Amino acid sequence: MLTVGVEEEFLLLDPDTGANAPVAEKVRAALPEQARRQSRAEVRRSMLEMVTGVCTDLRDVRDQLGSLRRAAAIAADDAGVRLTAVAATPVSEPDRSVPDDPRYHTMIDRFGPLAQDPALCGMHVHVGVDDRDLAVQVCNHLRIWLPVIQALTGNSPFFEGADTGHSSWRNVQLRRWFSVAPTPYLRDAREHDRTVDDLIATGIMIDEGMVQWYARLSPRYPTVEIRMGDVCADVDDAVLVTALVRAAVDTALGEARAGRAAPDPRDAVVSGAHWRAARDGLGGDLVDLRDGRARPAWELIGEFAALVDPSLRRSGDRQLVRDGLVRLRETGCGADRQRAVHRRTGDIRAALEAAALWTRTT
Repeated sequence: MLTVGVEEEFLLLDPDTGANAPVAEKVRAALPEQARRQSRAEVRRSMLEMVTGVCTDLRDVRDQLGSLRRAAAIAADDAGVRLTAVAATPVSEPDRSVPDDPRYHTMIDRFGPLAQDPALCGMHVHVGVDDRDLAVQVCNHLRIWLPVIQALTGNSPFFEGADTGHSSWRNVQLRRWFSVAPTPYLRDAREHDRTVDDLIATGIMIDEGMVQWYARLSPRYPTVEIRMGDVCADVDDAVLVTALVRAAVDTALGEARAGRAAPDPRDAVVSGAHWRAARDGLGGDLVDLRDGRARPAWELIGEFAALVDPSLRRSGDRQLVRDGLVRLRETGCGADRQRAVHRRTGDIRAALEAAALWTRTT
C-alpha cells in the first residue's frame, strides 16, 4: 500500500465583499495546537495551507482533511472571515504584501509584479516512492493522464469579479510562471538533478522549491508530488482525487518496473491538453495524449478509471472511486457548482457563500 499525504490551500474571504482578507497569521494563531502544527503560511496573507500526515488508508485521509477543514473554518469565523475552497481570487486582492520571509522578498526582486499576483490555491498529493530513478519514470508515465485528473478538480471559474469561461482559471494564471508546467520527459534521476541544477545555476529559478512541474520529485520528501489540481470544493472531491492519484502512481510504478517505456507526446500537445482541461473541465472534450485526439471528457475519464482499476481493487478504494465518479458526473466539479449558484442568484457573493459551506461540509 503506497503512502499518501495531501496539502490543501484555502482562501480567507471577507463575508460581505468576497474580497481576499489578509488575516492568515491571525487565523493560524487561533487554530488548536495540532491543527496549527499541520498548517503552513503562504506567499499571500489571504491564504492558509493545511497538511495531512502520512496515511495509507483513505479513511484516515478523509478524517484528517475533514478535521483540518473544520478547525480552520472555525478559526476563520473567529477572525471574521470565511475559509473558502476556491482556487483563484474570485473578487479582489487588496493587500498583496508578502510575509517577512527572505525567500519571498527575493522572488519579488527577481520576478517583479508576477510574484505579487492575486492568490491561487491548489491541492498537492504526495505518494511515497523512495527510489528516485523509479520516481522519474513514474512522472513520465503520468504525463498522459494528468490533464484528466486536472479536469476533475476544476474549481476556479471566477477571477476578479467575472466569469472567466474556464473551469480552472488558476491553471491559466499559473502559466505565467515558467516553472509551473507539465513535467519534462526525463531519463533518470541524474538527468532530473542536472536539469534542476542548471535552472538554479543560471538564475532561472531561486531554488529547488521553485521547480513546480505538474508531477515532480518532492524536494522535501521521498514522494512523487502531483500538484496541477485546484483545491477541491469539498472533502468528497478531495478524497476521490487522492484515490485516483495514488492508483495512477501505483499503475505507473508497475509499468516502470516492467521496463515499459512511457509514451512521449510532444510537449506542445501536452501543454495544450492541460489548457483544454482548464477551460472545459468535465463539460466538454479532453485531449487523449495517447493519440492526440479530442475525446468527450467522461469517455476518457472512464478509460483512465479502467486503467487504474486493478490498483484500486488492491487498495480497497474501488467502490469509493466508482461512487465518487458517479456523484461528480451528476453534480459537476466545483466550478460547475459555483456557476450553478451564480446563474440562479446573479450574485457572485452567493456562489462564494455556498463554496464556503461546501468547504467545511464533511
